Amino acid sequence: MMNILVIGSGGREHALAWQCAKDDNVQRVYIAPGNAGTALESKCQNIILENSPNEDEHQAVIAFCQNNAIDIVIVGPEAPLVTGIIDACRKAGINAWGPTAYCAQLEGSKTFAKEFMAKHNIPTAAYQGFTDAVSAKAYVDGQGAPIVIKADGLAAGKGVIVAETIEQAHNAIDDMLADNKFGDAGSRVVIEQFLQGEEASFICMIDGENILPMATSQDHKRAFESDTGPNTGGMGAYSPAPVVTQDVHDKVMTKVIQPVVDAMKAAGHPYTGFLYAGLMIDEAGEPFVIEFNCRFGDPETQPILMRLQSSMVDLVAKGLAGNLPDEANWDERSALGIVIASKGYPETSSKGDVIAGLPELDAHNDQPVKVFHAGTTFSHSDDVDKIEAKVANGSDKEVLTNGGRVLCVTALADSIFDAQQAALVVAGAISFDGAHYRRDIGHHAIARGQS
Repeated sequence: MMNILVIGSGGREHALAWQCAKDDNVQRVYIAPGNAGTALESKCQNIILENSPNEDEHQAVIAFCQNNAIDIVIVGPEAPLVTGIIDACRKAGINAWGPTAYCAQLEGSKTFAKEFMAKHNIPTAAYQGFTDAVSAKAYVDGQGAPIVIKADGLAAGKGVIVAETIEQAHNAIDDMLADNKFGDAGSRVVIEQFLQGEEASFICMIDGENILPMATSQDHKRAFESDTGPNTGGMGAYSPAPVVTQDVHDKVMTKVIQPVVDAMKAAGHPYTGFLYAGLMIDEAGEPFVIEFNCRFGDPETQPILMRLQSSMVDLVAKGLAGNLPDEANWDERSALGIVIASKGYPETSSKGDVIAGLPELDAHNDQPVKVFHAGTTFSHSDDVDKIEAKVANGSDKEVLTNGGRVLCVTALADSIFDAQQAALVVAGAISFDGAHYRRDIGHHAIARGQS
């Protein structure tokens, strides 16, 4: 029997832990730090990793693994990957799934990613990088609008501004370079050509050489319906994405994914883990890379893993052994997830609001609608053991908001439209102060006649 450690606290980590717990060969899934949803899952246990003053957070992970017979570590979010948690675990002899710090620069630095793509002829938007506002604004004036302004470093999915006017572009540059809105992440900006087309998320598992494409998906970044408002970490997603035809799929593998694998291997840094290519597909069916992420997407993880019928633990184990299969088993039905966000998101977030209307967990783990938690916690949740005791006793299960993206209501159905409607029913029954969500997730697929 295996013990798994999942690093992270969001909806992606809830979905990963839920999938891992399904495996009969798994005894316990620990989640650090997890959320209210992961604490309630069968075979799952939230933990708080505390490092001493003389050690970093990576050492706390290593110590926990060594003291609790952890067989596999799965790292969810990007920040620990960029700071080298995989390198540290490998050095300590611990099986950890994810890319090394070198490879994670594809997400950790927009400049690194753009230079990497230019060097290896991976299709992407034309760009320039800047560290001073005057030069950046001059470039924008010469290019015109619409134009895309990106913070170079990690900004939780919110450091991208699609400026419709020159004034908006100038304001974004001031926010990042002059006003330090994104901290170190915005000390350098990348300014890109605005690409026309339809977006798609193309996520793979890679073991250094072999590539296993996940089911296709499409994210919805804008905060409001009809794809308006500011960019967010993601307001919903669905799978499969009909814009990714077999022809587009083949082009992405040939022009985008394979070149990354080949180049990293040639550089002496084989890419392992999840690789996410955020794509723009133009009218001719040609893919262009908007961004690379070095981990599973969120909220794409939730609908994709609703459809996964293979064992995630088995796939990761094979990836760690260097023998990933070239395909997995998928439910033929469609899945769609709707993110319910807290008041003020994405600019701010509200914490401590009581969440009402959450459905009971299905003991059989195969319900057609699943509510994955992200920004949630329990009332009086200062002690993990106390939380679990309360849950086990069936008392004090009051769940509170604890971040921007709070929940992802994910449904599995025969079509995107049916999945959307099923998710909307459950989302409509959930309430907390300031809750808001998009009711049009999946509209691109539905417009293509998928209903």
